[in-house]
This record gives sequence, C-alpha cells and structure tokens, in this order.
Amino acid sequence: MGNYERIERAIKYIEANAENQPALDDIAAHIGLSPYHFQKLFTDWAGISPKRFMQCLTIQAAKKLLDESRPVLDAALDVGLSSPSRLHDLFVGVDAVTPGEYKSMGAGLEITYGFQPTPFGDCLTALTERGVCGLYFLHDTDETGETERLRAHWQNAKLTRNDSAVKEVTEKIFSNETSGIKIFMKGTNFQIKVWTAVLNLPAGVFASYGDVACMINMPKASRAVGTALGQNGIGYLIPCHRVLRETGAVTGYRWGTERKKAMMIFESAIK
Repeated sequence: MGNYERIERAIKYIEANAENQPALDDIAAHIGLSPYHFQKLFTDWAGISPKRFMQCLTIQAAKKLLDESRPVLDAALDVGLSSPSRLHDLFVGVDAVTPGEYKSMGAGLEITYGFQPTPFGDCLTALTERGVCGLYFLHDTDETGETERLRAHWQNAKLTRNDSAVKEVTEKIFSNETSGIKIFMKGTNFQIKVWTAVLNLPAGVFASYGDVACMINMPKASRAVGTALGQNGIGYLIPCHRVLRETGAVTGYRWGTERKKAMMIFESAIK
C-alpha cells in the first residue's frame, strides 16, 4: 500500500469517527502503522501534524479557506483575470479543440499515454503535440479502465502507451513547476470557459462555484459550473479541486472527495 492510499484510508476513518475525535493510536492502527510511523508519514507527506490534519477536514476549515481566498479572488475579478490568458496562463499554456476537431473525436490525433505515481495515487497522463490532453487518477478502477475512458473521450485518436515518455511531464506537474507545460482541452465552449477560469486559481487559493460563475461573467450559472468541473478530464493541472460549495462542503470530485480533501490539505499546508 502506497502513502496516498494510507492517507485516503485515514481520511475515511477520521470522517467516519469525527464525533469521537479518534486518537492518534486508533488512526494508526486502522491503516496498519505504528503511531510513530503514522506521525512520520503525515509530517513527510503533508508537512503538518495528524492533529492539524484532522482540523483541516472540517467544513469550518474549508469555509475559512474560502474566506481567506476572497481578497485574491476580488483582485482577480478587478483586473479581469476571467479572460483566457492571465495569471496561471503565464505558466500553463492553453489550447482547445476547434468545433471541427470536437466533432471528429480526435481523428488524426496521436496520443501517448502512460501511468505514473503521484502524491495523490497513480495516474494516467496523456500527451499530444499540442499539450496534456488527459490526467486521470485511478479511482475505483484499474489501468485498463482508465485507458478505456481515455479512448472513449478521444474515440478516433491513435493511442500509444509509453510510461517512460510521460514520466518527466508528470513529475513536473506534481512538483508544481508547471512553467512551459501546455494543456490541450476537449469540451464544449462553456466547459472550456469554466476550466480556463479555474486555471487562474493559484495553489492554496479556493473559490466557490458562484465565484467561478462570476469569473466567467455568468453569475447565475453556479450549478452549470459544478457540472462542468465534474467533467474535467485533466485532473490537478486544471485545479477543479480548489472549487468548493458556498458552505465549505467538499463534494462532487470526479476522483473521490477523499482525494480532493487530500489535495486541499496539502496545498493549504504549504501555502
């Protein structure tokens, strides 16, 4: 069992027993570690203590992250960061399929994909000459299942597996050194508008669905924003994990709410 899998099991256990405030020994025993090794795991992975980790899992903590992000979001709106090429685009290049390419389902496109470990579990990374076109975490599935999801999204593309070919890009993404990385998005005009807006959220800054709706100048579209985020196929790099409900509730993540919470805690701890 890898470190992320232990983290995920710990999150599930803590949430299931939140009312009783489980002790360090109990959580450690549940994930098959000694208290010493459990403490070390969290220090090495998240940079915070298990106690602080538990505090970060509450709705109140998530709501506080939203409140702390408000000045950054207000500034972003004031200077027009809702347009397609501002803050995050200085580091991540964005390209999208044309209407004709959307209809062709990837005809003539060559995609190299592979599987690599990350701090949040194994993922499939898919690359084209125009940029990263997919990043799927293994969640309730295996490598074959994720490959089929990629194939379904780009039905007419030529897919070639090469784990070593995607290693460097994957490591760069999760070291948060994204300068020079390009994204190649396939979606409806609305989806691409939402995903591009979310790229403007730096690590440790969180927004609500309503905030993102305002960023794309559609303030009444918060429900549609949530749907679009749930259909994002380039996980982590397009940081839909930084978008929460207005209440601070963490729901609706394509690759599991535990993974979303782990990403939030990881980013808020190093902010």
